[in-house]
Amino acid sequence: MLPTISEALKELEIAGTKNPDPWTKHSENTGLAARNIAEKLPGMDVEKAYILGLLHDIGRRVGIVNIPRHIYEGYLYCIKNGWEEAARICMTHSYPLFLKEFDFEPQSMEEKQIKAFLSHCEWDDYDLLIQLCDSLATDYGFCILEKRFVDVARRYGIGKNTVERWNAKFAIKENFEARMGCSIYDVLPDIRSTTLLCPPAWNPPAKS
Repeated sequence: MLPTISEALKELEIAGTKNPDPWTKHSENTGLAARNIAEKLPGMDVEKAYILGLLHDIGRRVGIVNIPRHIYEGYLYCIKNGWEEAARICMTHSYPLFLKEFDFEPQSMEEKQIKAFLSHCEWDDYDLLIQLCDSLATDYGFCILEKRFVDVARRYGIGKNTVERWNAKFAIKENFEARMGCSIYDVLPDIRSTTLLCPPAWNPPAKS
């Protein structure tokens, strides 16, 4: 079960009043990217793709939180509302390497829950689509993967699996493009101009 598009947009609007940062515009653009790519992929539900993109970061509604926390908070919120498919995307969208992301024993409750959830998942096209679109969308539009990777690295640093994660995103891109018969960039509005924009790297404000 999923909310309607109008309900998802309203949820994002409300969440933005609770945590008014650029993540809501990023989420809107993730939804648009997912919709536009899904339109070119036979068999995909375009409306579902759009809604999943809109809600993938909904856990950020609780405030400035780290990656595991916003993932798990989004999962809990979607489950509470009966949106099982969106809850799944909240859990899977940040882990293109699947369980290899957890080649350690998690210490936090959130990471333990995420690892347990992922251990029972097999990626489908919607998981892969939102993982990809999360790296195509900024708050000011769309950009090529390379620019988004650098933007995120400037904010959060480089981890031991960073380059492998980038390669996984490129593999998703290439798979979808082969099925679409065109570049993913062909369906993202104004990407040529927005890719060339260079706003300062946004960092979450320090917690008080």
